Amino acid sequence: MEICLPFKNVSSKKAQDMTYFKALCYFIGVVQLVLGALYLFAPQFFIAWQGLSEIGQDINYPLAMLAGRFLVYGVGMFVIASDPVRYRIWADGMIAIQVIDLATGLFYTGTGVVSLEQSGFPMFNAMLFIIGLSLLRRSVSRPAMAA
Repeated sequence: MEICLPFKNVSSKKAQDMTYFKALCYFIGVVQLVLGALYLFAPQFFIAWQGLSEIGQDINYPLAMLAGRFLVYGVGMFVIASDPVRYRIWADGMIAIQVIDLATGLFYTGTGVVSLEQSGFPMFNAMLFIIGLSLLRRSVSRPAMAA
């Protein structure tokens, strides 16, 4: 007769959470790479597509610098997925980035600078990434040290 303990499936749950965490890191990485490519190679188009005010050509320069950060963190999300325990601090960094994105989206939407139509999708993504990474991050905690 098999004894059923409440913690019997803890390791399988942790492994499943780790799989989801890695998949989310890959997904976020792809999103970051797409954003980076659009801000680097087609900033005028991307700004217009979002329904934002037309920008001067000189703004392409700081957007290209921003694109570099998107691209590097996009690749970084793939690195995080390769070893989430080792690179957990960088996943925490992405949570912080998404919190800033959400907070600024709420601020600029709340003050009427941008419409909910313009900010809704990015804020939804930020919230989804915050919740997903935060809930799954417990599975990437460092193993307890043996006494």
